[in-house]
Amino acid sequence: MEQLCSVPRILISATGSGCGKTTVTAAILGALCKRELQVQSFKCGPDYLDPMFHQYITGRPAYHADPFFLEPQPMRRLVSRVGASADVSVLEGAMGYYDGIGQTERASAYTVSQILEVPTLLVLSPKGMGCSAGALCQGFLQFRRPNSIRGILLNDIRSGMYSYYRDILERETGCKVYGYLPHLPEAHLESRHLGLLTAAEVDGLDQKLSLLAQTAEETLDLDGILALASDTVPLPAASPLKKPEPAFRLGVAQDAAFCFYYAENLELLEQCGAQLVPFSPLSDAALPENLDGLYLGGGYPELFLPRLSDNTAFLQSLRTARKSGMPLLAECGGFLYLQESMTGADGVSYPLAGILPGISHLQDRLCRFGYVTLRAQEDTLLGPAGTEIQGHEFHYADTTENGMAFSAVRPNGKQWRAVVSRPGLAAGFPHLYFPSNPEVPRAFAGACLHYQKERETR
Repeated sequence: MEQLCSVPRILISATGSGCGKTTVTAAILGALCKRELQVQSFKCGPDYLDPMFHQYITGRPAYHADPFFLEPQPMRRLVSRVGASADVSVLEGAMGYYDGIGQTERASAYTVSQILEVPTLLVLSPKGMGCSAGALCQGFLQFRRPNSIRGILLNDIRSGMYSYYRDILERETGCKVYGYLPHLPEAHLESRHLGLLTAAEVDGLDQKLSLLAQTAEETLDLDGILALASDTVPLPAASPLKKPEPAFRLGVAQDAAFCFYYAENLELLEQCGAQLVPFSPLSDAALPENLDGLYLGGGYPELFLPRLSDNTAFLQSLRTARKSGMPLLAECGGFLYLQESMTGADGVSYPLAGILPGISHLQDRLCRFGYVTLRAQEDTLLGPAGTEIQGHEFHYADTTENGMAFSAVRPNGKQWRAVVSRPGLAAGFPHLYFPSNPEVPRAFAGACLHYQKERETR
């Protein structure tokens, strides 16, 4: 008989993007942490920025509950395993509750709520509405059956209007309103072309988050939210991961230019024996010593092109490592950094690593945006021909050399070729989600271990 585990959990979704879902989630996370609860967060959808704020608030890595990346049972086990050590898990949806792939609700917050059987609070910003707010929420309650909406949260309203909207919504929908957040311009979280600024870049972030948490304690029914989160069915029990003793040293680029990593990816690499060694292409003069592999994630290299280009000592260290055969995996921004040059928003072309051919430039719109299933067309650093893994692309840049090693297929059938492959190197625009195929990090780890043996015998 399958063992079960109690995991109190709540999903914060919304009627659509722009309703303040991330602000409300940050307020709830902060308020619960101020109560000295252990709070585990998850993000629905392929997002790096919101989880950075989650982790900053909770002090725990944020994970992903994404139905495109994971089948239902592995997702349940992930949430069970990670959430078992917390008092409550808070999931933040993406876009609107039913907004999924293409014109469907596939892989939406709604899908997550059904897989995880998690009660959902619907965030509504009702400005410019009266009784229509009731019609809107009633539509969300009736649109798909069953659904998990158990309450409503109001955002960005004047305090004096709360009882007005609460009475309408509870009368017309029968759904409880669990409070509101007032208009708080001083707690606004700034955005740029790929979304929010990173947590490290927001001026006065501690003060903003403290204000949100204090306000949530005063205006949200946190006790009611916790009671709702506790009224959930158990999930399949999953054993905690045991981190083995490190077997090799993996350098991971981690600074303001390269900061997009799934916590699950880093966790799986550690399970494969990696000791994660951070380095900064922005500020370091050379790579750390005695590395056996390199992982350059995505981020915002386009914002730091002069500094990246001028750090010639580090670029030379990177070239030397690569010439020695050191395995190297690079995604999106890290991929662009390995190429010959990138033209920034200022129109200037900045020389970069030159490890790979290719010249990149920024565009005024997202390029090949969305989920992809990647299939290797040849043997690569990540596994033999035929290897499949899920991922996504999210970038405004394009390059003259995108690579041909993998086919990338979107859910609508559109496809293209991606990823440059060399012996011991794989680099391309797609962000990979390792748990969708754990053989991929194992293959990468195997290459690092092989390089280590060669290095030690030189």
